[in-house]
Amino acid sequence: MTQTRDLTSITPGNLQVGMYVVLPSGWLDHPFLRNQFQIKDPDQLKKLQDCGFENVRVDLKRSKLPKRPAEDAPTESANEAAVLDPKLCDDLPQWNPDNLVPEQLLESLHDKKIPPEQRSKAVYSHSRELMNRLLESPTAENLKASKQAISSVTDLILSDDATAINMLRITDHDFYTYTHSVNVGVTSIMVAKALFGQSDRHDMHELGAGFFLHDLGKVNIRQEVINKPGRLDDTEMRHMRTHPYKGFKLLEKSGQLSEESRIIILQHHERADGSGYPKQLHDREIHIYGKICCIADVYDALTAERSYKKALQPFEALKLMKAQMADHFNKELFERFVMLMGGIPR
Repeated sequence: MTQTRDLTSITPGNLQVGMYVVLPSGWLDHPFLRNQFQIKDPDQLKKLQDCGFENVRVDLKRSKLPKRPAEDAPTESANEAAVLDPKLCDDLPQWNPDNLVPEQLLESLHDKKIPPEQRSKAVYSHSRELMNRLLESPTAENLKASKQAISSVTDLILSDDATAINMLRITDHDFYTYTHSVNVGVTSIMVAKALFGQSDRHDMHELGAGFFLHDLGKVNIRQEVINKPGRLDDTEMRHMRTHPYKGFKLLEKSGQLSEESRIIILQHHERADGSGYPKQLHDREIHIYGKICCIADVYDALTAERSYKKALQPFEALKLMKAQMADHFNKELFERFVMLMGGIPR
């Protein structure tokens, strides 16, 4: 172990959940959104350990580790555990409207000279960073600031076909809530764009916000349920199924709830055959906005890799949805979705 100021260099095998790591390379050279972050769960820890780094630096002050008896601590990392005493750790930075939206996101959104491929990578990556920050601190002020940024992302998707299509092509396949939120947001806006065009009958900014924030309620779901490496039991599933209502209440309380976001958040798990939740609505009872988000949500879940399942390729996911989930979706809308996703170059 070597130490420089507040940074301690340790081997990946000695990393622990709760450590705040500072990676030795740029964000394009590893699968993480940021170079600096707190390890939140075992899946993220394993992903970091699989990167092949010889050493990883840990920020002593920003790490938050649970205390444990000295006799339970591994001998090899005993000194590290002592240095990372929670009493010496500062709280993680609190996001606020002044620092919530990454500057790089705003720059990439407004600089039209950036080539579509490069622009799409920047907008996608920093949109994930925005959602990660928001889900860490979903205050009323942050929700308002995030909706303004999402409106700009929505405008880009509506106006720049090349960048928007490339954003669909490069979507990541981990299943962190912030990544899933961006994937479903981008995909759903593209579907809405194909269906509604620039029609004044639909507020595309509020639709974009609803699509990006569809899983907002998961911030109030227990982390052990969110991160469980396997199928949920009945009790856990009942708890998970409260997240649409919890998301609705968060937006309502913040004063940022629109009719579009209300529909999307409450209906994105409803199924055409009435098997969904929370109200077991049938096809004709589900709004088109809810139907769009439902299809995008399932598609992204199937193409994401989890600890208990491999990610499906886009064609395989669409094939499975058609063969095994046809009753879940509106037939005409699903056909439009297949046409859209089938035309995206991979």
